[in-house]
Amino acid sequence: MASVINGTEAAAAVIEKVKSSAQALEAEAGVVTGLAVVIVGTDPASQAYVGSKSKMAKDCGFKSVQHSLPEETTQQELLALVAQLNADTSIHGILVQLPLPKHLDSEPVIQSILPEKDVDGLHVVNAGKLATGDIDTGLISCTPAGALILVRNVRGEDLSGLSAVVIGRSNLFGKPMGQLLLSRNATVTMAHSRTKDLAKVCAGADILVAAVGRPEMVKGDWVKPGATVIDVGINRVAAPEKGEGKHKLVGDCDFASCEPVAGAITPVPKGVGPMTIAMLMANTVIAAYRKAGKTAPKF
Repeated sequence: MASVINGTEAAAAVIEKVKSSAQALEAEAGVVTGLAVVIVGTDPASQAYVGSKSKMAKDCGFKSVQHSLPEETTQQELLALVAQLNADTSIHGILVQLPLPKHLDSEPVIQSILPEKDVDGLHVVNAGKLATGDIDTGLISCTPAGALILVRNVRGEDLSGLSAVVIGRSNLFGKPMGQLLLSRNATVTMAHSRTKDLAKVCAGADILVAAVGRPEMVKGDWVKPGATVIDVGINRVAAPEKGEGKHKLVGDCDFASCEPVAGAITPVPKGVGPMTIAMLMANTVIAAYRKAGKTAPKF
């Protein structure tokens, strides 16, 4: 029977360190950490995400700025706002909420954010630093950074001798997750939808990370006994047992069959999810320290 990894508790510990670090920076250097969040349109899920990010920033003692732009905002107008925030010395982190409305091209917008203010960790400079093993001067994508903390909490700082399998090769999560595990000396296999004998590949993993977006795809017989299972999937599926038209959230792992086999496993929800917003706050305070010429806290 696995121990269930409490992402909410781990995220709270990160946030406490963010708060104390932000307070110390303000006391020592007179610098208030600043985060700007940009949202275009009225997508309800995006509105909810942005609201929670802005609230968390205020709770951490940050200067929190939210720019809510109308659906019909043009590419030029959005790029102009990013340029304005790049030039604003009181803003240390810039986040453009994705997805953008269909008429906007997100990639040029993300790449127009200064790398040192790219707290989502999506700029090619930050991705390149991670790929070349430089995890001390770049900013790391929030979800993999948070997932690594959960792994470290179970397995320790040094993952030497451990086999890790990441299912999913996205730029947003899979690739950076693999690189982070490599940086901790794990032996990493990147698996995906084209991997032959995927279940067999997974069954050899001491650390199994699932990020494919397929509800409950990973079954218990894919899991090595005692493995650490990190489930990054968030899928809404029908839940007729709750009533007609009701839904529930499930991960990419079939929790019911994986949990008895694993040594430790993240639930969905309250697993990796809370870590994402916590690491966004961590990246913002790291960026503020660097801008002030101070040694940034480590998370």
